[in-house]
Amino acid sequence: MISKTSAHKRYLLRNLTLIILFILVLSNANTAAIELKPAQNADSCKIFRAMARVYMAGGDYSKAQPLAENALTLAKTKNGSESELSLCFIDLAFLYKNQGRFTDAERMCEAGLDMQKKLYYENHPYIAGTLRILSSIYREQAKYKQAEHTLEQAITIMEKSHLPDDPTLAPFKVDLARILTAQGKFEKAETNFLGALELINKSYGSDHLYTAGVLGSLAELYAKQEKYDEAEDLINRTLAIQQRVYGSEHHLMVPAWLTQAEICRAKKEYTAAEKLLKKTLVIVEKQRGTEHPLTGKITSHLGRLYIEERQYTQAESTCERAVLMLENTLGSENDYTAMARNNLAILYIHQERYSEARQLANSALSTLENIFDLNHPSIIQVHETITRLEQPTENTTELVKLM
Repeated sequence: MISKTSAHKRYLLRNLTLIILFILVLSNANTAAIELKPAQNADSCKIFRAMARVYMAGGDYSKAQPLAENALTLAKTKNGSESELSLCFIDLAFLYKNQGRFTDAERMCEAGLDMQKKLYYENHPYIAGTLRILSSIYREQAKYKQAEHTLEQAITIMEKSHLPDDPTLAPFKVDLARILTAQGKFEKAETNFLGALELINKSYGSDHLYTAGVLGSLAELYAKQEKYDEAEDLINRTLAIQQRVYGSEHHLMVPAWLTQAEICRAKKEYTAAEKLLKKTLVIVEKQRGTEHPLTGKITSHLGRLYIEERQYTQAESTCERAVLMLENTLGSENDYTAMARNNLAILYIHQERYSEARQLANSALSTLENIFDLNHPSIIQVHETITRLEQPTENTTELVKLM
């Protein structure tokens, strides 16, 4: 079990590491006020990058950004090694992805990958790790087929140098399961999650923080399958572990809170769901800002909840804001944007604004058909909305059951 004492020790150690690294940077700067020697340049680059990684591990990307960018500048301008330069590119790719800057993330990741392919042999595990990051960037942009293909390349590389039961393979299986979940391939996703968890439990144990994150993703899958009892059990286990490490209000618990809110909504525990979503929205806006994709996603969830609660005035402003935010951050051809449009279409049907609703639903359907197979759950939901539009005089409150 993870005790509060051990969790606090880890945070103290992390802070001590930051202080030591900061002192080292200052020391390098003071001993070379005019011009750093090549060895000192290399050390400074590594120190900046190490500090950035500490912040990224805690999800503090705004503090990590200037450090990671300074590391890249040093590597470019002070004759840093190609291996160090590739790591700077890859670190920034990971950082930009989590900031919602997907075009920049993709560009950085491809630059780092190109350098690695020149530095290492064809099936080097480092290349597999970078392909995994690139796959996650594609996933965030709803490029699920590219994400799956890229990750399968990474897994093929890893399998050439690792045994099937090596825990090192677990994160790759988890990422594949998340892509399959997004694509509505639930059975394959569950198989990969359970296989990964078997490896993770052997390596880390059932109460490890990483184990908790994977349990949370599996809970999300079960919620999508409407297996709410199983989902609730897993998400409670996830939150219990995370709270022991992070405390009760940490922003890295947001994915688990969103799944918990979805379970509450499905069980018609609307007050609890609304409380969770509002808390999550405040924390994400504070940590990542109002222009981050996650802020738009949470706003969309909240708008859908207001529709189910028949709070149509609040639903209108919330749903319209969600569509605008997601269009600005994820683009108009993203599945989250499409489903936000579908939510707004459902609201407009309640308001008897049928022409606007039809336009939104058709737009959502067109987007989703370019992303998913025709039997995807989201496409089915939008078809149900369009079906209701063909019978606008019927009791529109029944639409809630289709969401």
